[in-house]
Amino acid sequence: MSSFEDLSLVPQDFSGKVRVFPLPNLVLFPHVMQPLHIFEPRYRELLEDALAGDRLIAMALLAPGWQKTYEDRPLLYPMACLGRITTHHRLESGAYNVLLLGLRRVRLVEELSPRAGFREARVEVCEDCYPPEEAADLAALQRQLRQAFMKILPMLPEAQEQLDQILGSDVPLGVLTDVISYMLDIDVADKEALLAECNVHRRTELLLEHLSRAAADREAGVSGLAHFPPEFSAN
Repeated sequence: MSSFEDLSLVPQDFSGKVRVFPLPNLVLFPHVMQPLHIFEPRYRELLEDALAGDRLIAMALLAPGWQKTYEDRPLLYPMACLGRITTHHRLESGAYNVLLLGLRRVRLVEELSPRAGFREARVEVCEDCYPPEEAADLAALQRQLRQAFMKILPMLPEAQEQLDQILGSDVPLGVLTDVISYMLDIDVADKEALLAECNVHRRTELLLEHLSRAAADREAGVSGLAHFPPEFSAN
């Protein structure tokens, strides 16, 4: 088992009930670490509840039109990412800086009646699927994805060690797609579509299309990758 898989284990006693942290501009993926700056009272309450319990939070993306009902319960995309709080720091203002590790894709099955100021839902864990009939294409897809990613790598000295580890080790294809999808600078709805695709082969093909467009953008002088490592995302 790889170190990536070791880090992404969901507890055996996971109940399927989870706190939901919705944001309009962030899609978390399994196997990546996301810094968060949490300052809204309801999300500080969510964080403190998680710290007192299983430390799990599901990051969900707000659906279009969320601005009209942001203070209430706006619609969410159905696929989210279950994450575990790895570290946190409470500031004098009462806000928190947090590092959240993406664990698994989860599908929002049912939103629960509120027991607090934050949202909760019952979810089902969605595992990566490798269709057996496409097993022969696995190595070729892996090489193709690495080559396409190398074409748009930015010159980021502070990230070179992490990038070398990702590209130079025996990382499973599903993990590689998640890390690159997270780093790629594309619309959040496109990232959500990558998160929602559990078939690793189809996800790779979809990601290759985005990488091809990003390579064309890079030749035109447009950045194809988000800042890496990522900066804190504010709620």
